[in-house]
Amino acid sequence: MRKLLLIIVLSLSTFLYAQDNTRGYKVNVGEQAPNLSFSLMDGTPISNEILKGKVVVLQFTASWCVVCRKEMPHLEKEVWQQFKNDDFILIGIDLKEKPEKVKRFIAQMKVTYPFAIDTNGELFESFTLPNAGVTRNIVLDKKGKIIFLSRLYEVEEFKQMVNIIDLALKKD
Repeated sequence: MRKLLLIIVLSLSTFLYAQDNTRGYKVNVGEQAPNLSFSLMDGTPISNEILKGKVVVLQFTASWCVVCRKEMPHLEKEVWQQFKNDDFILIGIDLKEKPEKVKRFIAQMKVTYPFAIDTNGELFESFTLPNAGVTRNIVLDKKGKIIFLSRLYEVEEFKQMVNIIDLALKKD
């Protein structure tokens, strides 16, 4: 029992550290998402108002990012395929690349979730400090509040994110 309790305490402290440490973010868990106004690659407009009522994952990525490439199959299988039929949306947001390159990247990675391109980095910088690196997932609850921030791809943190998405979808 003590061993289990110790594991829980260590896991919780690791999670809290990961969520409290800014890791290049200028936003925090518990805050409302900044003003969002962008379009998906298919032209669909996205805004805070349109996202209300959905649990949202904004995945900042780029084709040159090795860690992003490592994480994307997991996002496709363990997040998008698992939750896409719920009040949920996962949006890949490519940072500062041309549409042709992003289309090739999406095809290479075999992901089916919707994508947008942050051509000037303005959307990315609404969440991050200047010169922050990609491989980031920002999870918003149905009211647009930030409920999870990740940086890079770490299996345990990824599992925590999936659990948080699942719990947020079960809330009214």
